[in-house]
Amino acid sequence: MNPTYDAAILGAGIAGSSLAKKLADQGWDTVLIDRQLFPRHKVCGEFLSPESQHTLKALGLMKAVESLQPSMITRIRLIFSHGAALEIPLPGHALGVSRYLLDSTFHNEVLRSGAQLQTATSVTSVYPNEDGYTIETKRDGLNKQIQARTVIAAWGTHRRSVLPRSTPKGSVQSMHIGVKSHYSGIEMEPVVELYVFPGGYLGISPIEGGLVNVAALLTQSAFGKTEKTILGMIDAAARRSPKLYRKLAQATPVPGTQSAVSPIDLKRRPLAWDVIPHVGDAALMIPPLCGDGMSIALRSARLCGALADRYLRGDLTLGNWRHEYTQSIHREFKRPMRWGRFLQWLFGLPLVPRLLPGLANLAPGLAIELVRATRLQGTE
Repeated sequence: MNPTYDAAILGAGIAGSSLAKKLADQGWDTVLIDRQLFPRHKVCGEFLSPESQHTLKALGLMKAVESLQPSMITRIRLIFSHGAALEIPLPGHALGVSRYLLDSTFHNEVLRSGAQLQTATSVTSVYPNEDGYTIETKRDGLNKQIQARTVIAAWGTHRRSVLPRSTPKGSVQSMHIGVKSHYSGIEMEPVVELYVFPGGYLGISPIEGGLVNVAALLTQSAFGKTEKTILGMIDAAARRSPKLYRKLAQATPVPGTQSAVSPIDLKRRPLAWDVIPHVGDAALMIPPLCGDGMSIALRSARLCGALADRYLRGDLTLGNWRHEYTQSIHREFKRPMRWGRFLQWLFGLPLVPRLLPGLANLAPGLAIELVRATRLQGTE
């Protein structure tokens, strides 16, 4: 007999893991499935913003994160290719912690909550049946079926083709590459440094163990045709900013921590629901320069989890769940998405990097307000 669950979560990243834990904590038989083998390194800013910590506490994950001894971060420093810099305080302290540790820790919490975890398992199809959904999986060449009353997509930015009648994949018009590596040998203050240069930007953020995470978003037209390795792209980016080049000159890449992802479409529209509900990057993606991606993933998981619980209890119809969740995604994330994309566009204009520091000196609150506009509001 095929195993039957109340909820199946497809994708074991930040959003999927926190959602699986939440549903299991509420007493639902839950399975978390991911095609990757963990732990693994992933392109990510590895930055938990001050806003994310309210949600971590609500999900019962804050103590687990603190046990990793993350770096404390109190401000952002924007550094432009011509040398000017802009310092922006954060509204509280942020945490720097690697996804390699964070994902594994979340998975341990998922298992402690009583949920099942299946990694290195590909989902080949999902289709409705009279009791919910049938999920077909493949692992080590073996095909299996799982039955679940509800299924939630947490599979990241690349939408899967396993759903019937799903929205066709659109063409990617704004092509970007994301790359990352950990480095040793860089002395860091409690600050995230964001270097802006023609063709993209690169962030340096302290994480646990005295290491730093170096993550960049680069246009394929500027870097993808000439550089073929991750470290090569990071080096090419550094050469576009003298301060960044000097910063990385004495640093040593940590072997095995490099990762890349492409293409990244920053113009992709939010998709709260497509046959099944979506959370995290599967639902929406804010431009990485905002530094709130993990916070949004956590918030979407909490929003969806509360509605999934009501649905499984019979207090909410599937149609009402879809309506309420779609409305909540629009309400919670419209403002940071709009302002994040505006900043992404603004930093791409040739004159703005030269004008912004001067404008910030004339109006000191301008930069702070721009940053606040990209952040999640309130504590739900």
